[in-house]
Amino acid sequence: MNQRGILRTIKNALERNKIGELLVAKGLISPHDLRHALQEQKATKTPLGQVFVKNAVISQRQLQFLLWKQSALRTCAAAAMLFISMVASERKARADIIDVPSQITLVSASAHFAKVNHYPALYGTQEKRSRDLKAFTKWTKMFDKFERQLKNDSSAQIVRDWQENLRDMQGMSIKAMADRVNTLVNKKRYILDSNNWGQSDYWATPVEFLQRGGDCEDFAIMKYTALRTLGVPEERLRIAIVQDLKKNIPHAVLVVYTEQGAYILDNQNQRLVDAENGSRYRPIYSINRQAWWLHQAPSKTILASAD
Repeated sequence: MNQRGILRTIKNALERNKIGELLVAKGLISPHDLRHALQEQKATKTPLGQVFVKNAVISQRQLQFLLWKQSALRTCAAAAMLFISMVASERKARADIIDVPSQITLVSASAHFAKVNHYPALYGTQEKRSRDLKAFTKWTKMFDKFERQLKNDSSAQIVRDWQENLRDMQGMSIKAMADRVNTLVNKKRYILDSNNWGQSDYWATPVEFLQRGGDCEDFAIMKYTALRTLGVPEERLRIAIVQDLKKNIPHAVLVVYTEQGAYILDNQNQRLVDAENGSRYRPIYSINRQAWWLHQAPSKTILASAD
């Protein structure tokens, strides 16, 4: 049953459990008696239940039971509607981001990858997960713009040309694909957003990156899109915003959860880097299309395992 159907059912239940309707349903009064009682209620400003008690239709005890039943039903209805509202809000927060990479995938499905039951914490940090992505407007707007660009012939051709660079990677393990993608994307031009876009922080679409190059988060987004195009599941990928302790500046990398554990794809390193151990980066937060994670002080690492 959909949400509207559930809400309609709750509303109907509440309507049927008004005192007057209950008494009519039980055959204790007729619809004519109910209309008469309602007129008396309006004239005397007396609660309808007390009108029925005064006219000896029901006892005071029966009235108390009916009022209790009404209160219990309304409490349950309120709780149900609050739950539905929370679920709808959560779904909207997740559904705001369109799965654009799935529109350019080179594979029919990602089922051939083993399911990962546990994910290692990035650099051993404690991760706090949330599915509310509304605050990450640069991330969400990038997807919206990317989808619009794919409807443009020239942009779509740029993506098709890029797909040809990925075709021979199909069928590889996730780690092997990640290694190849990292090397391929790192050949692109690095350029600061201020020089490229006249802005201090701009998250470019893959089309814009292929045309003009980009900075660290643009490299990470391009690698994320490339691996999604190759069929890597969403839950295996995260863009991570970290603090580069060597340069003392924020930085962006891609985290990929492979069959052999988690690895970092970094435009500052041609090789994959173990994401469980390292001293150069301090993770701040990571994000994909499904959720985001706040990273706090290091804690015990959970190792990845596959079915």
